[in-house]
Amino acid sequence: MQQAFMNRLARRPVTGSLVLLWALAVSACGPEPATSETGSVNAAESAAFQAPDALVAGEVMAVAYSGFREGQHPDRGDGAVNPSDAEILEDLEILIDSGFNLIRLYDAKENSETTLRLIRENGLPMKVLLGMWLDAEISNHEGCPWLDEPIPQDKLAQNTLDNLDEIARGIELANEYRDIVVAVNVGNEALVEWNDHMVSLDNVIKYVQDVKAAIEQPVTVADNYEWWIAAGEPLADVVDFLGVHTYPAWEQKTIDEGLSYTIENLERVQAALPDTPMAILEAGWATTATEFADRAGEAEQERYYRELDGWAAGANVTVFFFEAFDEPWKGNPNNPDGAEKHWGLFFADRTPKQVMRP
Repeated sequence: MQQAFMNRLARRPVTGSLVLLWALAVSACGPEPATSETGSVNAAESAAFQAPDALVAGEVMAVAYSGFREGQHPDRGDGAVNPSDAEILEDLEILIDSGFNLIRLYDAKENSETTLRLIRENGLPMKVLLGMWLDAEISNHEGCPWLDEPIPQDKLAQNTLDNLDEIARGIELANEYRDIVVAVNVGNEALVEWNDHMVSLDNVIKYVQDVKAAIEQPVTVADNYEWWIAAGEPLADVVDFLGVHTYPAWEQKTIDEGLSYTIENLERVQAALPDTPMAILEAGWATTATEFADRAGEAEQERYYRELDGWAAGANVTVFFFEAFDEPWKGNPNNPDGAEKHWGLFFADRTPKQVMRP
């Protein structure tokens, strides 16, 4: 897989067998393919636009993992409250038992290092896309709806130093755990116009180049599909594969439109950046959401998961479904039913939602 990414995988047209594989996979899972305003999902829309070795670690369905439970959270300025070793190990075993052998971690901090260590110590059949989180180096208070005032310059300067430390930690972990870390992601939605932790494109490119020079694994950057289409060409020239985020539910799409809209987004990215393979680093469906209550639900999540799985298997696209477990710390603390808290395939207490039940 690594060599294939380094050689910039040549796309090839879909074969009849791959169309059949996609159709059989969706049929076996039960739900019918989604339809959209532009029509039904057909063989042309489900064309495999990547060779099979474009899959990250050979996996189709993977999952985004953050182990924070009720009362736990990452560092928000006064330190993190991390899960224990036993809690992380329980999570990993739940995911493995549910058929996942590839997870995405979002940073290179203590929680991620513990996860990598536990995978090795326990001989778990789990691979990792390791993240390097980038904090704001530019105050995007004019573009981000929830930034009420400019980020102070001294804070931005400290963030830049912290980002360099994060890159260094990530490189160290990628090399120390090279048998587990199969790819590295530099930055998460640090470029899209509405984010609250913006980093310049030039700096992101420099970080990617520095990481690529220091590790053997493929390197990507995760951002919204619209950003890749509009401005991604300079970055696509340096990453080994594109890390794409897509959320139909946030864009007023119903579950009937979910799969076809996702495919449309990826096809647009591919048309804009045809020479670089891609993976979906985030796609999901919230089960509770005051923001789109009529579109959220466990049945909707299950349908989206099953249909996306079936399509991705034929298209040779790895999907990191967002996310493994509900995270109560996220979003507005005064809105327990806000979408940010309810994307998990499992509830915060680790009981399975409908899609993960036998």
